[in-house]
Amino acid sequence: MTRRSTAPLVSIHVARAGAGSIAQALREAIARGSLPPGSRLPATRTLASDLGVSRTTVEAAFAQLDSEGLLVRRVGVGTFVAPTASRDVSPLPGKGQSHEAAPPPLSTRGRALVDQGRENATTLTRAFTPCIPNLDAFPFGIWNRLLARRAKSSGPALAGAIDPAGLPALREAVAAYAGSHRGVRCTYRHVLIASSTQQVLDLCARVLLDPGDAVWMEEPGYLGARSAFRAGGADLVPVPVDADGLSVDAGIARAPHARLAYVTPSFQYPLGVTMGSARRRALLAWARDAGAWIFEDDYDSEFRFAGRPLAAIQGTDAHAHVLYAGTFNKVMFPSLRLAYLIAPVDVIDALVLARLASDGPPPALLQATMADFISEGHFAAHIRATRTLCEERRDTLLDSVSRELQGTLTVDRTENGMHCVGWLPRGENDATVSHRVHEHGLDLPPLSRYFLESSRAARPALLVSYAAASPAEIRAGIRLLATLL
Repeated sequence: MTRRSTAPLVSIHVARAGAGSIAQALREAIARGSLPPGSRLPATRTLASDLGVSRTTVEAAFAQLDSEGLLVRRVGVGTFVAPTASRDVSPLPGKGQSHEAAPPPLSTRGRALVDQGRENATTLTRAFTPCIPNLDAFPFGIWNRLLARRAKSSGPALAGAIDPAGLPALREAVAAYAGSHRGVRCTYRHVLIASSTQQVLDLCARVLLDPGDAVWMEEPGYLGARSAFRAGGADLVPVPVDADGLSVDAGIARAPHARLAYVTPSFQYPLGVTMGSARRRALLAWARDAGAWIFEDDYDSEFRFAGRPLAAIQGTDAHAHVLYAGTFNKVMFPSLRLAYLIAPVDVIDALVLARLASDGPPPALLQATMADFISEGHFAAHIRATRTLCEERRDTLLDSVSRELQGTLTVDRTENGMHCVGWLPRGENDATVSHRVHEHGLDLPPLSRYFLESSRAARPALLVSYAAASPAEIRAGIRLLATLL
C-alpha cells in the first residue's frame, strides 16, 4: 500500500465517547468519501487525545472496523482505509432523504391484515371505550398476593417447559367453572389455554378452514372474528341478526354448505340480543347435517343482571360440532392475556401442534395464579361484585340519557353485557357522528362499522359502553354528548 498523508478527521462527530460511536463515525466518513480508500488514519494515541477518550476505546473501534474489512492495519506502518471500503459500506442518504431505506413491499395478505388491524384498533384513554372492564373494582391486593405466593413457592417448576395446551391446574379450573356456571360439558383435556379469543379465532381459522370456505358471520358482527377468518382466506357470508339472534334460515339460504358459523348467542355483539332456544336447536341441526363447526364466542356472559347466566350452546351439542371460547381479559383486566377454548379432544390436540409452529402457551406463572384465583373462590366473588357495578352503571347511563338526550338518542335497556346500543334519529350518519364526538374524547363506535354489507345498516346507532367508566364519568360523558348532538 502506498503511504499517503494522514486524513483530516475534523468532520467526525462522536455522539458518545464509546468504541461503537467512534466506529460508526468512521463508517459514515468512509461512506461520504471524507476518508477515501488508501487514506491513513491517525495513530490511536493521537485520535484518542483529539476525541478526549482513552486509547483503549479507539483501539477497540479500529479493531471492529478491521474485522469488517474497512481498515487495513500494518505493524510499524499505520492504519489505512481499505481499498474496497467504499464498496463495503452503504451510501449515506442525500439531503432531504430518509436515513431508513425502503424495505420490500408487504404481501397482499399482509396488506389485508394491516388494514384489518387498523380497523380494529382502539384506545384505552377515551370515555365509553368498548370491551374494557372496570379496573378500579379489581382486587389487585388479592391477585398480587397470589402472584407473589406462586412465584415464591413454585420457583423452577414454572420456569421450564409446560404442557403446550396450558397448565393442567388452570385447564382443570376452567373446565370446572365452565361446567358449573355455563353448562359446558368437558374435562380438562378439552381445554386449550390461549392469550386471547382473537388468538383462538386465528388458530381455528388456519387449522379448520381452507381458503375459500364459507363462514357464516353475524350481521352486524364482531370485527375481530371478521379479521381472523378473512386472514385465513375464508369467504365471509353475512347472515342477518334479528330479535332471536342469527337467522339460521337466512344462513342456509345464502350458504347451506358453509364450513363454520360464528355466533355470540348469550349477548350478541354488537346488538345485545340473546339467541332463543328454537334458534339454537336449528343452528345445531344445520351444523350436524352440513358437517360444519359452530364457534360460540361467550365473551361476557358473566355480566347477566337478571337470573343466572344462560346455558351455552355447547352443553346441548350431542355431535361435537361446537367450539366454545371464553376470555378472562374482559372480566379481569385487559393486559392479563388469558383466554380458553373448549373443543373435542382431537381438535385440541391438533390446534396445540399447529400453535407450536408460531407460538406457545401463555406464561406459566400467570396461569398458575389464575388457577389459584378461581379455585380459592376469588374469581366468583369478583364476578358478583363486578356484575353489581355494571348493573349500577347501566342504570346511571339510562338515567343520564333520559335526562340529557331525550329525543336525540334512544338507548335499549339490556339485562346483561358491558354496553348498550344508542339509536340516532333516522337520516343521521352514525359514522359522521362517531367521528365528530371522537374528536372531543368520546369513543362511541358507529353501528354501521359492524356490517359487512353497508346497505343493511338501515338505522344509525352508536355503541355506548359503560363498564369501565364511573357513574360521574358516565354522567359527564353524556352531558358532553348532549352538547355535541
